[in-house]
Amino acid sequence: MEPRETRGISGQSVRGWVLVIGILAILAAGVFLIVQTFQRMTEKALQPITAGGQSLQTQVAHLLEPTPTVIPDPIAILQAVKNLARLETIQYTIEKVITAESAQGPFAFLFGDKLILVAHGSVIAGVDLSRIKPGDITLSGGVVTLRLPPPEIFVASLDNQKSYIYNRTTGVLTHGDVNLETTARQAAEQQIRQAALEDGILAQAQINAESFLTHLITSLGYRDVEFIEAIPLPTLMPTPID
Repeated sequence: MEPRETRGISGQSVRGWVLVIGILAILAAGVFLIVQTFQRMTEKALQPITAGGQSLQTQVAHLLEPTPTVIPDPIAILQAVKNLARLETIQYTIEKVITAESAQGPFAFLFGDKLILVAHGSVIAGVDLSRIKPGDITLSGGVVTLRLPPPEIFVASLDNQKSYIYNRTTGVLTHGDVNLETTARQAAEQQIRQAALEDGILAQAQINAESFLTHLITSLGYRDVEFIEAIPLPTLMPTPID
């Protein structure tokens, strides 16, 4: 009889352990689901904080390195309309180094301002065909005689994308002259124009214009083209900038 009682107790013990393990498994699954739910809720709650932190970092970066904002006026006023018949025959590209300074002297280290501008510019020259008068063109035996207007410079300007300030130094007690860079750029335009004139841009513009018009007129069936020398335009010297 004793062995049977022992087997009965063992069966109940096994069933008890199975029940305990089942309860523990259910509890473990419930805890896992609760933890997962809590993590998802935490992540959703922290998303605004993370986004706010990133936004704050972006705002600080903009304060330290501000990006210029350009706001053009939506209204454009047309001042004048002019018909042009300019024959552009040559273009020079010139680089010039300009030094501009102010308040130099014994106290330059306190109030002085000095900059070096590396200026890139272009000069375009040619002939204004709108200035040709009826008496400037004659035809005889298939030969066209033409008096061209004198060559002139149409454009002398800086390339703002390639021009830059190489160096600038200011005194310890000043923030610099606000007009110094503008003055340097104006001087650079004048110097670039003058350099092109000294290099003979007008003479080359005349040669190119005559060559182009000769090919154009002879292609129309005329035998030859003769040019009468034009009276050169007076060349205005640039006003020095202090």
